Amino acid sequence: MKERVAKFSIGEVVRHKVFPFRGVIFDVDPEFANTEEWWNSIPAEVRPSKDQPFYHLLAENDDSEYVAYVSEQNLVSDESDTPLRNPQVEQIFDRSPTGQFKPKMSFAH
Repeated sequence: MKERVAKFSIGEVVRHKVFPFRGVIFDVDPEFANTEEWWNSIPAEVRPSKDQPFYHLLAENDDSEYVAYVSEQNLVSDESDTPLRNPQVEQIFDRSPTGQFKPKMSFAH
């Protein structure tokens, strides 16, 4: 298996490059690890490569909060400092004095 280095880390706030949502990363897969059905639901012209890290996000947009699964190529760091609304963030993370999200000990690996 090829060694991969994830660009983003657990607790980092990111936003999607194309779609209007953002979130905090709570898990990372070194390469695609979802279902073929999920994969095939992405239009072929925008379907990312499977051979890259994929991130699990506690995500939100203007309308709702949800869990998203996003390829590394479609994420950028979110520098907005806008608070996250997703209620699960408080269940999984503590916020450090510097504003970074750190997994609570009960969720740490």
